[in-house]
Amino acid sequence: MQISRWILSAAAAALLTLGAGSVSVQAAEKLKIGTEGAYPPFNTITPDGKVVGFDIDIADALCAQMKVECEIVTQDWDGIIPALQAKKFDAIIASMSITEERKKQVAFTNKYYTTPLALVAPKDSELTSTDPAALAGKTVGAQASTTQADFAQDVYGKAGAEAKLYPTQEEAITDLQNGRLDAVISDKFVLVDWMKKASDGCCKMVGDVKGTETQAGIAVRLDDTALRDKLNAAIDAIVADGTYKKIQAKYFDFDIY
Repeated sequence: MQISRWILSAAAAALLTLGAGSVSVQAAEKLKIGTEGAYPPFNTITPDGKVVGFDIDIADALCAQMKVECEIVTQDWDGIIPALQAKKFDAIIASMSITEERKKQVAFTNKYYTTPLALVAPKDSELTSTDPAALAGKTVGAQASTTQADFAQDVYGKAGAEAKLYPTQEEAITDLQNGRLDAVISDKFVLVDWMKKASDGCCKMVGDVKGTETQAGIAVRLDDTALRDKLNAAIDAIVADGTYKKIQAKYFDFDIY
């Protein structure tokens, strides 16, 4: 996935003649990781410009396990898959849900966490259910090009709700706080973190959205089977040796794997 970006030995370079996907990942000295930087607590940018979060800690742990240098590259969500395909970076670690549609564009590793979608609403809202019928006539916000956007449009939209999509999760939350939305649908863990740290008591958790549990995986280019396999082995290793649990404990007081 990264012939131009990886420093290869002469022997490894000779493997290029064997065809796509045959390059040895062990020959790599640097791995460029794409992330969004606008999806706390998984990935966000601090005021001084540092990219931090669960995704970043996982990326660093995987790179350490693989014995490669890890470089984080930020990219707007809407363009993150095209940027991977254009070789701006080598893999995406950005809380990307594994879906059949995305599998047509990228290859996914095994999961590195699992989450359902959830719904939040203003604290004085009469909304008490996440069922589609309860959202009829209401405006539901979601981040564009996500599984939650698909659900807002395809399920809540068909039940009579208006789906309003935003470039980032933060913009959807801001409109909810300012009374321009009746609800926001998102990754449960993102909403739990926001409710705990930054909601200012404006809102309430309506609940999990039934049947929406998804797995987040690392995306690589379709022909980069060597890197995918290397990442899978590294995921297994950090889960087995306790590194994953230590990272998880920094952000969540419950199991997300």
